[in-house]
Amino acid sequence: MLGGMQASDAAEPTAQEVAALPGPVLLEFGTSWCGHCRRAQPLIAEALAAHPGVRHFKIADASGKRLGRSFRVKLWPTLVFLKDGREASRLVRPATAQDIGQALANIEWRGS
Repeated sequence: MLGGMQASDAAEPTAQEVAALPGPVLLEFGTSWCGHCRRAQPLIAEALAAHPGVRHFKIADASGKRLGRSFRVKLWPTLVFLKDGREASRLVRPATAQDIGQALANIEWRGS
């Protein structure tokens, strides 16, 4: 199951598993050797620190990976922001933690 899966854990989740995730989710597509991905890590960490209710999944991507293709990922890192399994927005090669934080705020659950 997807509970706390990170990129280093076994199998890549399927598109169906991702679509079934409730609430706010950030999918981070990239690789460990990508310079753009490494530069984005502190920005992503800073933004996520202010949004602890958002689940974050690092997806190791490559040309043969189905999940990345199902989300039409072309450049790394690509951040896909989901709300109840549906894409709300995405950022490709984000430049600031503020941009990421705004996208996270847009998907975060609000109490009624």
